[in-house]
Amino acid sequence: MSGRKLFVGGNWKMNLTVAEAHALTRAVASGLAGRGQVEVAVFPSFVHLAEVGSVLHKVPGNIVKLGAQDFYTQANGAFTGEVSLAQLKDLGVQVVLAGHSERRHVLGESDGLVNAKVRAALAAGLEVILCVGEKLEQREAGMTDQINVAQTVYGLAGVGRTQMAKITIAYEPVWAIGTGKNATPQDAQQAHVAIRRALAALYDETVAAATRIQYGGSMKGSNARELIAQKDVDGGLIGGPRSRPRSSWPL
Repeated sequence: MSGRKLFVGGNWKMNLTVAEAHALTRAVASGLAGRGQVEVAVFPSFVHLAEVGSVLHKVPGNIVKLGAQDFYTQANGAFTGEVSLAQLKDLGVQVVLAGHSERRHVLGESDGLVNAKVRAALAAGLEVILCVGEKLEQREAGMTDQINVAQTVYGLAGVGRTQMAKITIAYEPVWAIGTGKNATPQDAQQAHVAIRRALAALYDETVAAATRIQYGGSMKGSNARELIAQKDVDGGLIGGPRSRPRSSWPL
């Protein structure tokens, strides 16, 4: 056993109505009753954060953390349509995503912007899930480890050793997200090992051993148990509103 507590995040993306978000939040909290060995966070869309937060506030033991899918790096100002970290904290947000594959490859966020977001969130006292992962053409070119290590190094530039206690890495093979293709547990383990070695080179073996690395490539009830059984897979970042606990999940 690694000693790292499993961490499962549900990224609901641009899905659900207010009523559906409310119901799913209650279902997640209810399904996790008595399962304190797993850390859980949900990431609703901005417009549902207050509603989801109000439900979670009533759940004993803070068993589900409230997360945000994105944010802006500046504290305030004339940035129409953006949301600040202070505003998120005001709603009870505890953890944020940075560098998600859709932010990188659909919306064009650069490594520099991802790093700025990581550092801003840490400065605000929030936890961060830094997402990294290769596209299909990069995988086919044998660049999986190269891409993942580079995104990890760029994303953590300027992040101190002690700050790593608030960082989780999520490995998202872009080619396995919503495509019907899945990385094997062995694929995931190999990628996670390379990322952990990069952390050891950046910091030291202690930090590398303590940092949780989630798998974020189409994890679901049918493959979660086998994926999480891998030595270096410390949970999952599950996309879409599929985060309702299921009896087949190893939670």
